[in-house]
Amino acid sequence: MIHKALGYWIHEAGPQPGFPGLQGDQDFDVIVVGGGFTGLWSAFHLKTAVPELKVGLLESHRIGHGPSGRNGGFVDAMWVSFASLVKRYSSEPALRLARASEQSVRQVGQFCEEHEVDAWYRLSGYLNVSTAPAQDGTWAGNLKAMREAGIIDGPHELTAARVQEICASPAFRGGVHYGVAATVQPARLAFGIRDACAALGVELFENSPAIRIEDGPGGVLVETPGGRVRAQKLILSNGPALAGRGSPLSGAVTLASSHMVITEPVPEVIEELGWTGGEAISDCRALLTYFRTTPDGRIAFGWGGGRIAAGGRRFGRAELDAEVIEGVITGLKRYFPMLADRQLEYAWGGPIDASPTHLPHVVALPSGRAFAAFGYTGNGVGPSQMVGRTLASLVLERDDEYSSLPFIEPASALTRVPPEPFRWVGGAMIREAIGRKEEAEWAGGRPDPISSAIARIPELIGFHIGR
Repeated sequence: MIHKALGYWIHEAGPQPGFPGLQGDQDFDVIVVGGGFTGLWSAFHLKTAVPELKVGLLESHRIGHGPSGRNGGFVDAMWVSFASLVKRYSSEPALRLARASEQSVRQVGQFCEEHEVDAWYRLSGYLNVSTAPAQDGTWAGNLKAMREAGIIDGPHELTAARVQEICASPAFRGGVHYGVAATVQPARLAFGIRDACAALGVELFENSPAIRIEDGPGGVLVETPGGRVRAQKLILSNGPALAGRGSPLSGAVTLASSHMVITEPVPEVIEELGWTGGEAISDCRALLTYFRTTPDGRIAFGWGGGRIAAGGRRFGRAELDAEVIEGVITGLKRYFPMLADRQLEYAWGGPIDASPTHLPHVVALPSGRAFAAFGYTGNGVGPSQMVGRTLASLVLERDDEYSSLPFIEPASALTRVPPEPFRWVGGAMIREAIGRKEEAEWAGGRPDPISSAIARIPELIGFHIGR
């Protein structure tokens, strides 16, 4: 098994063209910091809306090679978090946001079709399943919130027998099916958006980390090791970096890691499971596991049970963690024991920018010239396209459906996490307790009272863990 930070998707997509680093002083109308999905979609929508706009994009490493090119490739709407949306924004704004996110799932597919991007886009639905008695019915509050909002034709509950018809894992119990969801090869999608941006005239710079940002009366200044950029507007779409020391939003972002493995082609196993519809699936654990198939018959399996990154540090064990990968493999064989003797070809991981609410946020910084988006908490492939439209509307000062979505909030309204080192120590302690609790529930036993008590701390202080 190959264990690398970049992982299978980037390897499968093949060699990619390089782009120069920023050199000298340059001027732009808009500068985008971060070359993942959010930054790429923002640049794409800006240039599509106003072709004469001069837009530059700075990426600290390689465009599309960060978390956007390494995730599970679930293109979800936000219906799975609808109860949380209602709690934060109230029913009508939550409904507008969920419907916009549903539209975003389809818009990703439309982009792939219009731009001939072979990102393996498959509109196949998303299944959230229980794998232990303690998880049974955990979706009831979400479905209730949807019914109260008048949603009668959306997600629907499935019996254990119906779940087995979709995917016959011996671990699966009941579940919920969310119809408007897709899967993609995330690196192919990121590279496709990159190429579309380049064709529109976005100037792309790689290996150009922003080491200093000034937001003054005359505009914004972004300094990199090789040069400086001046612009009238700034988009900060480098989510994991926003958790770092010195970021104005560090108190609203925590970094955790998620890790994946992928099998050799096993089409006969997929056929045996009856998992031929291509559904994206996750369990109902707080430290969830998630899995999907590929067109050539592989099973990709991930676990969100990685470590908290101390001080927002993005590299090291956040990307390469052999111990966590062992946990991922254990989970794969637990849910799919018929894979016990099959080869695993790749393992990889990376950081996730997690918000205390488990929801993404778009923030207008006080000057009105700079905007930031972050906090997807592992669920950004679908919403990031919608967020890119939102950021473009805000930059262009448009009054439209995207500039009025409720997740646009002032920084002062954000839920904050404790400062370091309490964030790292407390976060690690809570995640370990949740892990012990969920392992005990999986085994059919009762969690020890100390782990149960610690696992409840996020709920008691207003933080949300899990989907």
